[in-house]
Amino acid sequence: MEQFTEPNKINEVVESPSVVENEAKELWARCLALLSTKLSSQTFKSWFEPIKPVSYSSNQLILQVPSNFFHEWIEDQYSSILDEVKNEVLGVDCAIKFKVNSDGFDIITESNVKTEPEIKVQNISPNRDDIKILSKPYKPGLNDKNTFENFVNGESNQLARAAAYAVANNPGGTQFNPLVIYGDVGLGKTHLIQAIGNHALKTGKAKRVIYVTSEIFTLEFVDAIQKDKVNEFSNFYRSMDILIVDDIQFFEGKDKTQDNFFHTFNTLYQLGKQIVLSSDKPPKELKGLNERLISRFQSGLTADIQPPDLEMRVAILKKKSQQYKLEIPQDIIEFIAVNVTSNIRQLEGCLHSLIAISSLKNLPISMEIAKEVVRQVVGEIKTHITIEDIQRIVCQYFDIPENYIRAKNRKQEVVIARQYAMYLCKEITNSSLKTIGLHFGGRDHSTVIHAIQTIEDLVKSDQKYADILQTLRNKIKLVAK
Repeated sequence: MEQFTEPNKINEVVESPSVVENEAKELWARCLALLSTKLSSQTFKSWFEPIKPVSYSSNQLILQVPSNFFHEWIEDQYSSILDEVKNEVLGVDCAIKFKVNSDGFDIITESNVKTEPEIKVQNISPNRDDIKILSKPYKPGLNDKNTFENFVNGESNQLARAAAYAVANNPGGTQFNPLVIYGDVGLGKTHLIQAIGNHALKTGKAKRVIYVTSEIFTLEFVDAIQKDKVNEFSNFYRSMDILIVDDIQFFEGKDKTQDNFFHTFNTLYQLGKQIVLSSDKPPKELKGLNERLISRFQSGLTADIQPPDLEMRVAILKKKSQQYKLEIPQDIIEFIAVNVTSNIRQLEGCLHSLIAISSLKNLPISMEIAKEVVRQVVGEIKTHITIEDIQRIVCQYFDIPENYIRAKNRKQEVVIARQYAMYLCKEITNSSLKTIGLHFGGRDHSTVIHAIQTIEDLVKSDQKYADILQTLRNKIKLVAK
């Protein structure tokens, strides 16, 4: 079946009237409803919510995606599950084809500020040989430990990491210019944007790369004004192949700095140079920035980084342990990962404290020390076990998305995981059969009773199932410690 269409061929498809556009919206809404039960919420939000229905006619559903990169990623990663949903909603004879939005828009589901007409920047020297550079030593300002190799990938940062890697390999040559990465503190934004610079310099994709925080940029600009060296300051930053600015939210309210940066942005962009930015929120929510600057920030790609899930937190701790050449017991790693959930910086802080206390007291790393460290970081250790906790732990064990056990999925591995989760919910929580059923996609109490009986029978008849049950209990106990 012809599932995907090359971007340059989609123009052959004739746009349909509004009637079939409405039909396309209805059909795609049904597809989205089904996809939401088969994918994690982060994957669904990042890769399917941004897709826009265009038209439906002659057994073809035309969908619009933000970029060629987006189209290729969908094709590589999700073609089989999309095909499955398409067959169920539209039928096997229907084809889904993609149209790449030539105008570009955010991958994050937000409406863009209207883009201003292109501003011509005068007197740009493409070779930049005649530019007087600010008389200060050029240093990239990058931490060489912040690399793609040291960056732990997961669903929470999948889009941002993929876009960053694409930019690092082709600075200024992708649709992701500027690349804006946003998220809360401690989630790895600085690591990722610095990895772009390190990779580009190492591979020779760029010769002049600089990383600077918006605060340092502002202080240097003020100093340049006082010393009557604004031209030199501007030319220095406009001589870069890649300009990386961290925490652009601190430009809020600084009108003169914003004006200078606006012209620096335009100069670099028209020279085909790469601009990489980070923020604690998406550009449209930066209240103290002027509209023309926000418009520029939204003209490329905006990608968010979410807090890491349990599996990713465990992976981060393992990777850091390996970097320190330490073998930390799995139960201690899982204990920290279960209790420290807000950001990566806190996770790493716990690990550093664990190592420091163990070293200073000349004691082996133990659960007792881990508990002491976690209490210092997060206060009370988690003790109340919820149905959601059990669902998450069971799904992690069986390596299936959490929403599978809440959906009408009858695959054998999903059914057995669902039954184990229901059994443990009844055993560990005070929830009624009806409440448990509601947490599993609205199933009735008789389904929960059947699941409990099934697990009891399996445990009695086969030691393998008894071992699985005990392993799950042990993992849940880690949450309660």
